[in-house]
Amino acid sequence: MSNPLRVLIVEDSIEDTFFIVRELQRGGFNVSFERVETYQTMQKALTSQTWDVIISDYALPQFGGPAALALYQECGLDIPFVIVSGAIGEDRAVEMVKAGAHDYVMKDNLSRLVPSVQNELRASQERQIRRQTEAATAYLASIVQSCEDAIVGKTLDGTIVSWNAGAEKLYGYSAIEMIGRSVSVLFPRYRPNEFDEIMAKVRNGEQVNQLETVRTRKNGQPVEVSLTISPIRDVEGKVIGASTVARDITQRKLEEGERLALIQELTAALTHVRPA
Repeated sequence: MSNPLRVLIVEDSIEDTFFIVRELQRGGFNVSFERVETYQTMQKALTSQTWDVIISDYALPQFGGPAALALYQECGLDIPFVIVSGAIGEDRAVEMVKAGAHDYVMKDNLSRLVPSVQNELRASQERQIRRQTEAATAYLASIVQSCEDAIVGKTLDGTIVSWNAGAEKLYGYSAIEMIGRSVSVLFPRYRPNEFDEIMAKVRNGEQVNQLETVRTRKNGQPVEVSLTISPIRDVEGKVIGASTVARDITQRKLEEGERLALIQELTAALTHVRPA
């Protein structure tokens, strides 16, 4: 099945348009196209529908490649823009590429057109995927940064690589103070083996859920926390670090302690009650 391709052709010659479309069809594309030859008709075509590629002649009686490229750029498009001309020299072709055109093909060498369009379509798709990935990453980073829970990223040796606002609030250290340091600064001295025990599980790809433990704030005060520690993997699935989400449970522990003390007091009181 041929690949659908919507092509906007900036060209004054019907005959040359026919040769361009035929070459693309020979290359396996199912071409739908519109031919324009003025600024106004190109502007209307760009705003009336979407296109996969723009193919433009360099010199037209009322228009031209440089003006077509400028209009394309004004619209903020990121689709292949390919110059196909028989009246452009090498120097001008290079100038067009430097100005923003993606490639140029001579009309007497149209065999280059299909490989050029294929390459530029692939590059355009890669740019789109990269933008989407960067946008998703930035969105995720904003969520992490604004999260009230303390979220800390670290390497397998415990070196901190990320530290969100929640971590600053919980532990009292700023990101500048902590990134590059060992996470062991947060561990109480009376828990010397806890880091190694946790990271052994992480290296095995295990997630540690709701571990209730104690960490030390910058001011030296202990804080009771509930931790979820997850492995961080690279693109090949290898564990390269860990992400820790910490929640302050000091108040909950205090309330639990108060309830336990009350139960113990009531139990003790009941043991001294004499039956009537």
